[in-house]
Order: sequence, then C-alpha cells, then structure tokens
Amino acid sequence: MKVMITGAGGQLGKEMAAQAAMRGYDTIPFISRELDITHSGSVRDAIFRCHPDAVINCAAYNAVDEAEREWKRAFLVNGLAVRNLALAANEGGAILVHYSTDYVFDGLSTRPYTIADRPNPLSRYGESKLLGEQAVRDHSRRYFLIRTSWVFGPGNTNFAQKVIEWSRQNDRLKIVDDQVSSPTSTRDLAGATLDLLETGKFGLYHLTNSGSCSRYEWAKYILDATGWKGVLLPARSEEFPTPARRPAYSVLDNFGAAEVLGHDLPLWEDATRAYLEEMGEIP
Repeated sequence: MKVMITGAGGQLGKEMAAQAAMRGYDTIPFISRELDITHSGSVRDAIFRCHPDAVINCAAYNAVDEAEREWKRAFLVNGLAVRNLALAANEGGAILVHYSTDYVFDGLSTRPYTIADRPNPLSRYGESKLLGEQAVRDHSRRYFLIRTSWVFGPGNTNFAQKVIEWSRQNDRLKIVDDQVSSPTSTRDLAGATLDLLETGKFGLYHLTNSGSCSRYEWAKYILDATGWKGVLLPARSEEFPTPARRPAYSVLDNFGAAEVLGHDLPLWEDATRAYLEEMGEIP
C-alpha cells in the first residue's frame, strides 16, 4: 500500500510514518512547509503526483486557547483544508484518514460518548474540528474519520511532557481534577489506525486508549512513576481561567472500533508507562 501522510512533522505524523514504513508501506510523508494543505492546488498536485492508495491527515491546528482569537486560522486548517484533502483524495481515488477530537462534545454526558451522539462543541477549536468532520462526510466517498483524545507521544509538547517539565521546576503542583477523558498514545493510535485502514471498513470511529482519568489522576500516575517527591494538589478549572472552555467529561466509547479490530486498545496507564520508558523518564 502507498500512503501519503500530511503533518508528518508532528507527534502523530512521525509515529504514523514510522509504523507505516515498518509494515512495508510505500510511505510519502509531508511536513507542513513541504505541503500547505490550506492551498487546494498544492494538495491536488501532490495527490495526483504521488498516486497514494490512502491519504492520512495528521496536520491540524491544535492551539485550543489561541483558536478563540485566531478562529479563522483554526477554521482554515481544521476545516477548509480538510475539504481540500477530501475533494482531491476522492478525485484521485484515494482513501482519506482524518482525525477529530473529543472537544466536539460539550462534556455534559454522564457516560462515554459514542459515535451516535450528537456533537455540541464549546470552543472555536471544537467548532473547527467539527467543520472538518463535515467536510470529510460531505466530500469523501471512502474515509476513516477518527475521533481521539488527549494525544501524547515523543516529538512534541503534550500534557504528559508538560507535567514532567513542571515537576523539574517545582516541588508543589496543582492540576485540575474536573476534566476527565482518555489519554491516548500516538504509538497505539497509529497502530490501530493502520489496522483499521487494512480492514477497508470505512466510517466514523472513536479510538482512544482504554479507561479514563482526570488530568490530576494522569499527572499523579506520571509523577509517581518518575519518582517525583513533591506535593500534588487537586484544583478546579476555575482556578486556571482560559480563553477556551473545555468539556468536563469527554470520554469516548470505542464501540464500533473494538468490534472491527477484534480488540481494545491498551489501558492508558500501560500506554503512559511505555511512553515514560521510551523517553527515559522512569528511574
């Protein structure tokens, strides 16, 4: 299989390119400066030049708070650029794989969100990702639309890496305990994505590591594993005002994906430990 990967410079894109190559795929990675997906002509030229079997879009605008002010940029990258990819991939006969987020939901549910639940984003970032979902569904004939949450992996700044950095600079930390979701490793997400791609069973999926936790619980797991000796305290989101609202509870139910794959993704604790080991953070 020949796969073209956009956003290959990011943490998910790098992992995707590495795993695709390990599977023997003919892998064509593009970092952002090599391919501007907001330019429709460039996208079409790249797809028709490379003739991929699948286009895996790992490019995204992920600055949640900045998106409140730069909403046009967020909408352009996460929405209109996805339309460019969908139209060109469809015309070129390629499958499109695109990632969305738990932030398309409002967080008011008392149970994990399924693929049947109606999105209701709280932020401009969430709105921009929902716009991208609509572009995929409107313009792609063969696609995998994958929602995920709290992604972490080597290569870029993420919550897990921030916690480690904060712990090196402080002996007392406060982390919010009223935001709950599922941490998701790029290693597990990339592997499950390629497994799904090989099934040919197109559609909407939720893909996260198994289980759920609060930001506080995730931080505690990381700090305990790394041997930090400081004091960790729970806090409420109101203590750390941000421009963008976050959903309080945005756990995704992997129903559908598990049935197609025949298995669940590993527990978030196991995925976090594997990441910490890979980063050399566990003593």
